[in-house]
Amino acid sequence: MIGIVDYGLGNISAFANIFKQLNIPFKSIKNSEDFDSVDKLILPGVGAFDYAMTLLNKSGMREKLDDMVLNQNVPVLGVCVGMQIMADSSEEGVMQGLGWVSGSVRKIDVAKLRHKPTIPHMGWNRVKPKKDVDVFAGIDYEQGFYFLHSYYFSANNEEDILAVAEYAGEFSCAVHKDNIYGFQFHPEKSLLNGVTLLKNFANI
Repeated sequence: MIGIVDYGLGNISAFANIFKQLNIPFKSIKNSEDFDSVDKLILPGVGAFDYAMTLLNKSGMREKLDDMVLNQNVPVLGVCVGMQIMADSSEEGVMQGLGWVSGSVRKIDVAKLRHKPTIPHMGWNRVKPKKDVDVFAGIDYEQGFYFLHSYYFSANNEEDILAVAEYAGEFSCAVHKDNIYGFQFHPEKSLLNGVTLLKNFANI
């Protein structure tokens, strides 16, 4: 059973529609009691880093999430800001992140961009895998995924970088550490590649 963490941010219905299409059991998680019977987690998110952390901390689910991810090793997939809050901190705010993957969130360097408008980075972009992992099985890397962001995850450990993309230079667009996966792009908006990715995650 996949649990989609609903703490007030992220397009929950988009993930739900894909899992319905794939006939994969899922449920929305809105409190700590909802985690029962869940063996995988989706942590979505859109908007600002501090706002996301504030909502998550106020949701009453933070302690349960930390326990499931860090102690029970439940696979978790963070998307967009849901990925960014897995870091230690962000240039976008002052709050501490979850600290699940060592790193910080940094703003895209607009000085390196040649075209206007410069940010957010929006639209389809190719990705380049840095690891051979099951979650990327069957992915068309040339088609890539849909992005919408102004900040990116800068991992402290190179071995935690799962994939990179090019925009104002190369940046990490996916991270992976043990049972933890994070994607800056939006699989729920990335058509067949996104559906394939979520199906792969469900089968881990």
